[in-house]
Amino acid sequence: MDFKDWRKSSTRPVTGDEAPNKYQGRRFSDYIEEQIRIAEERGDFRNLRGMGQPLKLDVNPYAGEKSLGYSLLKSNGYAPPEVELAREISQELEWLEAQRAALSRRGRELRRRSLPPFPSEKRAYNTAVNRALAEYEKTLGELNRKILTLNLSAPASMHRPSLNIEQMVSQFREACPLLPC
Repeated sequence: MDFKDWRKSSTRPVTGDEAPNKYQGRRFSDYIEEQIRIAEERGDFRNLRGMGQPLKLDVNPYAGEKSLGYSLLKSNGYAPPEVELAREISQELEWLEAQRAALSRRGRELRRRSLPPFPSEKRAYNTAVNRALAEYEKTLGELNRKILTLNLSAPASMHRPSLNIEQMVSQFREACPLLPC
């Protein structure tokens, strides 16, 4: 028997177990679409898990090459460092505002009483205001450093303006005036 290299031949012999390729000359996408249509006709796509529910499109356009790491953090209940820092800044600002509001409320209550406050109450309130004001100013400075760190590490859409410490301190003094002794 003579050896013939069929790879170089223009015609290839068809054996009994080979059928002619009915997809020859068609685009791959046409083949895929036909397979999907056939599966739909058979009913393979009925009663799929999550059918009728909204898609979870968790694509982060800013993640870039870090997207896998971010998705792992998110699935385990963590967030990227930038998001955690932004959340921490917001929480500290809310805490400062709550502390200022409580002190302001206490001062209003002392002023509204039918009997004037005792000198010891006035001193205690004034001391509390001075301590809170010093802590407030110190915390605002720390928050400005955190905001700068956030702005250097986060995308532009997450940037925050720096806090105007002088203005916020004067607002604190207006909201919590000292009682005359």
